[in-house]
Amino acid sequence: MSDTRSTADFQPPKLSAISADPPADANKGAIKDRNKELQEHIRERQRLLYAEGKRSLLIVLQGMDAAGKDGSIHAILEGMSPIGCRITSFKKPTETEMKHDFLWRVHKAVPERGQVAIFNRSHYEDVLIQRVHHWIDETKVQQRFRHINNFEQLLEEDNGTVVLKFYLHISYEEQENELRERMEERDKMWKHNPGDWEQRKHWDAYMAAYEDVFKHCGPERPWTIVPANKNWWKEHVILTQIAEVLDSFDMQYPHFSEAE
Repeated sequence: MSDTRSTADFQPPKLSAISADPPADANKGAIKDRNKELQEHIRERQRLLYAEGKRSLLIVLQGMDAAGKDGSIHAILEGMSPIGCRITSFKKPTETEMKHDFLWRVHKAVPERGQVAIFNRSHYEDVLIQRVHHWIDETKVQQRFRHINNFEQLLEEDNGTVVLKFYLHISYEEQENELRERMEERDKMWKHNPGDWEQRKHWDAYMAAYEDVFKHCGPERPWTIVPANKNWWKEHVILTQIAEVLDSFDMQYPHFSEAE
């Protein structure tokens, strides 16, 4: 997705019309080799980002349960130095967080210049799960869309932060397979959460909510819809986007005098 038209004109894609599988002609072996090359390239570009200290990158990962957010983070970190990279997982707000505006806990986690921040779920949860379960009304949803757009614009214009937003698009059938593996395979049982099955019952409502997010919080800072049924392709799409953004920065290592 790369449309930058106004929200009124922008029509988001229907998730039901988008395959969650890799392209038929994608070669798994070649793609996995390319992923390793991308990780090496990202590692060098991230070092330069950190050294220059003028820009930052915020990577937002959203998706249904078992879509592969944790695995995506692992793949990204393979191409990142721990210095200059931070991960934040957004779960149920604490009592203290609930007493603040919904962006309060998010703003504290955004990257400073020279840094990369990865959000495992994000501020978008506040217009997804809360909307699906009717914990907020539609007036509040529309208000939050505006606040999110203004927030991301602030990061971009005031701090030189590029916001990369990924929706990990797993199919309904594949999600069931993944959730069952968490019940049957010993090394995955620690991931099992009965609540994931409860959320699955609201699949259609979540798809509609995501499509509305793409419409209202997509034209200016577009989402990438990542086919997520196969890890090697999901990682390829994400790593390619990260590499392209880092390459788009006109970065230079500072001279000795500038670094003093």
